[in-house]
Amino acid sequence: MKRRNLILKVILPVIAILLIYGVALGEDKIIKMATTTSTQASGLLDILLPELEKDTGIRVKVFAKGTGAAIRDGMDGNVDVIFVHAKEREKKFIKEGYGTQRYAVMHNDFVILGPSDDPAGIQGQSSAAAALAGIAKAEALFISRGDDSGTHTREQALWKISGVFLEVRKTEILKKGKKTAISFVFPENSMDWYISIGQGMGKTIIYANEKQAYTLSDRGTYIKYNYGRKESIDLEIMCEGDLFLNNPYGVIPVNPARHPHVKYELAEKFASWLISPKAQSLIANYRLMGKQLFYVEGRR
Repeated sequence: MKRRNLILKVILPVIAILLIYGVALGEDKIIKMATTTSTQASGLLDILLPELEKDTGIRVKVFAKGTGAAIRDGMDGNVDVIFVHAKEREKKFIKEGYGTQRYAVMHNDFVILGPSDDPAGIQGQSSAAAALAGIAKAEALFISRGDDSGTHTREQALWKISGVFLEVRKTEILKKGKKTAISFVFPENSMDWYISIGQGMGKTIIYANEKQAYTLSDRGTYIKYNYGRKESIDLEIMCEGDLFLNNPYGVIPVNPARHPHVKYELAEKFASWLISPKAQSLIANYRLMGKQLFYVEGRR
């Protein structure tokens, strides 16, 4: 009995130490990622992240929000990596020293959606900017995400080349508990037909469907909401295929020179895994109701 007690006294502390060490190691391999609502809503991360953990042991804590907010999380050092779709803003993020390198992961495209009766008469229009101009001319109801996301950024860029007279309006966001002013462009005198709701893509599509309005969506989220739910939406693709609707996604590790606390090595390993043959194959073969949502770089 004494010998047994002695063994237990020796072994139990060792087991406890090993368990604590194991937990610590597990926590060390968790990274934080800010990404877009469209990436999460597509269901793709549910396929990728379990395989990432199998291959590398890395687990990812996902914070889904608009691209603007995701980029700000990276700038503030709140996350270890960002996975977004606003290429010019991503380049600026790196140029200003917040990120180390952009890894081109995949792309899909944006589409302009609208009701089947098409009050603006834009269905089949090949130019996205001309389609928006047609909506403005008809003063047909348009729902904007208005959330500083990648989709909202692209909508802003399209309005700027549409030839429609624009005005600048300011809104406020909360950043570290403080209000920060952000400016967006709106079609001039559009208060009666242009509605900015400050919501993610899914909620924007649902609201546009309820109002039978036009909106800009990434194709992946449209497919999910039109084919992947019990109740499909009653909106159709009005405009697609324009080069200005191309929607590339990039992943960027946060720069440890700017934020020494970030888990850069794990973020870098995660980014490299996303462009590995295995991950690229998973992305290329991901389907929802038989529909392809994303395409890897160089393949369409």
